[in-house]
Amino acid sequence: MESASQAEDLPTHLSTNPSFWGMLTTQFLGAFNDNVFKQLVLLMAISEGADLQGWATLVFSVPFVLFSGYAGFLSDKYSKTPIIVYSKVAEIVVMLLGLLAFLFYDQIGMIGTWTVLFLMATQSTFFGPGKYGILPELFGTKALPRANGLMVMTTFLAIIFGVVMAGNLYKRLVPDEPSPDMFNKLWIGSAICIGIAVGGTLTSLLVRRIKPAQPDTKFTWDNIGISYDIRKLLMKDRVLLNALLVSCVFWMVSTIAMPTVNRLGLGPLKLDEEATSLLVGLIAIGIMVGAPLGSLLCRFFSPRILITGGLWGIVVFLAALSLWDGMQSPLLGLNGCRLALVGLGIAAAIYSIPLQVFLQERPPNALKGRLIATMNQGNFLGMLLAGPLYQLFELIANSLGTPINSVFLMIALLVLPLAIFYRLDPTPITEK
Repeated sequence: MESASQAEDLPTHLSTNPSFWGMLTTQFLGAFNDNVFKQLVLLMAISEGADLQGWATLVFSVPFVLFSGYAGFLSDKYSKTPIIVYSKVAEIVVMLLGLLAFLFYDQIGMIGTWTVLFLMATQSTFFGPGKYGILPELFGTKALPRANGLMVMTTFLAIIFGVVMAGNLYKRLVPDEPSPDMFNKLWIGSAICIGIAVGGTLTSLLVRRIKPAQPDTKFTWDNIGISYDIRKLLMKDRVLLNALLVSCVFWMVSTIAMPTVNRLGLGPLKLDEEATSLLVGLIAIGIMVGAPLGSLLCRFFSPRILITGGLWGIVVFLAALSLWDGMQSPLLGLNGCRLALVGLGIAAAIYSIPLQVFLQERPPNALKGRLIATMNQGNFLGMLLAGPLYQLFELIANSLGTPINSVFLMIALLVLPLAIFYRLDPTPITEK
């Protein structure tokens, strides 16, 4: 187990650290690929005649729930560095399969693309614990807020580029008239993603190899779910348990928001797929702006204040997006919706940065990988539930005769109890 003094001896200067730039670039390219493919599938899910975005989201979320526990076990037993590299190699294979799924879409249909979506999420499942768990082992405590802020900022910059590129590809390569082979030309997008995956694999080689956190740990079947050591830790540390649950709920509501924005653009705002994807990207722009702001505010305000303030910001912006006029158009108008989506992203970043730093620093070093895996498992359980919830909220909106943006109010009501009741315990962590 790493002592506090050993943690402080780790590098704190990020600008000249090859491992940091390698990890930052690898994460950027991976997030870009994930969002190109995922947004293409979501746009296709709307074009299939019914809105199937919620079920596509469920398919994407299942691997994180099924495999995160085992991924965390591997991340603690072995060095996180080669796991990151192997995950990126797997991404190349998945993107090759994505190319084939689009190329033969007229023959195999959505079964192919949704299978690739599942495999892409599986690859990300094994990449996740190493990606976040390695940061406290590479850098000193003082560098963690900045490292996390830059990671979040560049990740969401990748989301912007990925989502917008997906919209651009869809608009240019998918004909307006439906036909069995209407999606086949999207193989061009997967070809680009293959090149990006190769680049991400090369940059992952820059990450410094670290020692295994717990090399003597033995596999037991509880590692598939939540391991005994993690259950024991969470029962002892209720502050950590509550933080995990709050993170889970946050990702659930965030996941419901994305297909809602897609419908908002293609429906009431009457935008095309490219402009709609840019609308989705505005949330990422807000998070990209809010990430360095959140890491800066960590120096002046307690995590308790930032998390509570971020949650209230999320509630306010969601409520504003839900309003409509007598013609059932968004009351804010197009430009107002754009500003609200950016504001939503900023509030989400201010909330998530201190919570993420807390979840990285709180557990003992030997359990960091499995704790991050458990966090991923909880987050994606929330995302898995988000798929059916989105379909339910869409059904409620249709039954009540309200526009699709009324779903934002339903999402706000899910976040409201957290804003009112949740407070992160500000007690300093004196023992790992």
